[in-house]
Amino acid sequence: MNIIFYIFAILCGAANSIQSGVNAELRKAINNPIFAAIISFSIGLVALILITPFFKEPIPSLASLKSLAWWKWIGGLLGAFFVTTVILIVQRIGSANMIALIVAGQLITAMTLDHFGLIGFKMHPISMWRIIGGIVTVIGVYMIVKN
Repeated sequence: MNIIFYIFAILCGAANSIQSGVNAELRKAINNPIFAAIISFSIGLVALILITPFFKEPIPSLASLKSLAWWKWIGGLLGAFFVTTVILIVQRIGSANMIALIVAGQLITAMTLDHFGLIGFKMHPISMWRIIGGIVTVIGVYMIVKN
C-alpha cells in the first residue's frame, strides 16, 4: 500500500478535530448552529469549485445525474447531519470524547458495511482479529469518555 494514503487518512483525522473546534467557535460567534453549518459548507463548496479545473475528470451529464439511485444523493445530507451535530456537541462533551465516540460509530458501521459488501464496498468478512480490534477500540473509547 502507498504510505501517502495512510498519511492523508491521519491528516483527515487531524482536520476533523480542528474543524470541530473552528465550527463550534463560529457557532458561538454568530449564535446560530445552522447558519454556522451553512457557512462551513459554503466555504467548502467555493474551495471545491476553485480546485475543479485541476482535476481531469469530466463533468457528469444531466442524464447521468438523473439516473442515479436516490440513496446516492444523501452524502450531503449525512455531511450536514455530521457537521451540525458536531457544532452542537463538541463544546459540551469535549473534543476527545466526541472524536472517540465518532470513531467507535464509524468503526462499527464500517465493519458492518465491509462484512456485507454494502453500498459499493468490497466485501471484507468480519474476522476474529477485526472483532478483537473493534472490542479493543470500544474499550479505549470507554476509557477516554469515562475520564
